[in-house]
Amino acid sequence: MPVPVPRQRAIPAVESGQAQAASPGGDSSEETSAPPKDVTADPNGATHTHLTLLLIEDDPGGSPIVPELHDSAGKPIRVRTARNLTEAERLLTDDVHCILLDLALSAPGRSDGDDELAVLRHVLRLAPRHAVLALTASGDAERGAEAVRVGAQDYLFRDELDGRLLSRAIRYAVERKRSDTAERRLAEGKLRAQENRRLERGLLPTPLLEGSPLRFAARYRPGRSRALLGGDFYDVVRTPDGTVHAMIGDVCGHGPDEAALGVELRIAWRALTLAGLCGDQLLGTLQQVLEHERSDDEIFATLCTVDIAPDGRRAGLCLAGHPAPLIAHPGRPARLLPQENNGPALGLLPGARWPRMQVELGAEWTLMLYTDGLIEGRVGESGERLGQDGMVELVRRQLAAGLSGEELLWAAVNEVRDLNGGELTDDVAVLLLDRTP
Repeated sequence: MPVPVPRQRAIPAVESGQAQAASPGGDSSEETSAPPKDVTADPNGATHTHLTLLLIEDDPGGSPIVPELHDSAGKPIRVRTARNLTEAERLLTDDVHCILLDLALSAPGRSDGDDELAVLRHVLRLAPRHAVLALTASGDAERGAEAVRVGAQDYLFRDELDGRLLSRAIRYAVERKRSDTAERRLAEGKLRAQENRRLERGLLPTPLLEGSPLRFAARYRPGRSRALLGGDFYDVVRTPDGTVHAMIGDVCGHGPDEAALGVELRIAWRALTLAGLCGDQLLGTLQQVLEHERSDDEIFATLCTVDIAPDGRRAGLCLAGHPAPLIAHPGRPARLLPQENNGPALGLLPGARWPRMQVELGAEWTLMLYTDGLIEGRVGESGERLGQDGMVELVRRQLAAGLSGEELLWAAVNEVRDLNGGELTDDVAVLLLDRTP
C-alpha cells in the first residue's frame, strides 16, 4: 500500500522538475530554514543538497526503514538515529532537514494517559524550523491526521514503508516546510506592513478648522521608499478667537528618525498654538523641543508659520530658514510672499529670533505653503533645479487652467515629478488654503 499523502497538498516544485521554493525574506532568523551544509554540483552545473534524516525511535535497530534512501537526484539521504528525545536534541544540528518521529515514544514528564501527541508537540517546540514526519501504527490514520493538524508535514504507517516511498515523503516534507515557512513569513510581513501604515497614517495631522470659511487641501509624498511619513510635517488649527494658524516644516534628512522628530515638532506646535503662543515666542519654544529631542547636534528643521486673522484679510508670517509661501489672487499672477526677514532654521543658532511680518491678503486669495522637495527637483536633461521661480510659473499655468484645491496640488506635484524624470528623492509636503467671498 502507498504511503498516505493528503490529497489537498500540491506536489512541490522540486518533484515536478521546477526550482525549489524561494526562501522567505525578512530579518527573523527564527523562521529561516537552516542553510544546507553539504552542496555538490553535477556535471551540468546544477546544485544538489544532500538531505539528512533524523530518525527518533526507541528501537532503531529493529526499524523496517530501508537503509538506502535517495533524493530526486539519486543522491543518498543520510540517516541519523536517536533512541530518545535527549539523544535527538544532541543530534539535531543545522544540517538535519527532516525528522521521522515515532509517535509511540513518551514525552519527558508525561504519563501514558496524557496527551497522545505530547512527544510530537515536544519535538515541534524543539525543532520549529525542521520538517517532521509522524510515524504511527498501521491503520491508525486518525492519529496520523491529528499529528498533521498539530504541525507535522505528513504521517506514515510503520508497516507500509519502503525506500522509494519514504524517500519521496522526506522530499515532500522538506519542501512543504519551506513553503509553509515562506507563506507564514509573507503573511506576517504583510501584517507588519499594514500595522506600520496604520501607525504612520495616524501620525499625519487632521486639520482643526471647524467654523472657518477657509478651504483646506494638502498633498504629502515621503522620499523614503514604501513609507507614508517622512521628515516633512504640516498642520492647520483654528483657535477660539477665529484665527487660523497654518504651519509647514522640514527636518533635514528623510529617514525614520527625521520622521519621528517631525511628528514631535508638529504635535508641539499644535499644543503651543492652542495655548496662545505665536511668532517668535512659539518658534523659540519649538527650537528648545528640537534641541532636546534630536539625536545629533547637526540636525535642524526649517519652518514656515502663518496666522490668518478672523476676517481672512491679513496674516502674520514667520520664516525659519524656509521658502516663502505662494499667494494668488483672481486676475493677477501668483507670486511669493516677502522673505527678506527669513530667520535661521531651528536648531542652528542658540537664542535666535524670528521676526513676524504682517501680510495683506485681500478678500479672495489662494495661499500655498510647501517644502523644498517641491522646488529642488531637476528640470529635464539640463539637470538644473526647478527653483522657486520655476514653481511659481508652473502654478500660474495651472491656476490659469482653472485648477484649484486638491486638483491643483495633485497637478503641481505630478508635473514636478515629470520634469524631474521620475520620482523625487526628497520628501514633499504642500498645503493649500483658499478664501472666497
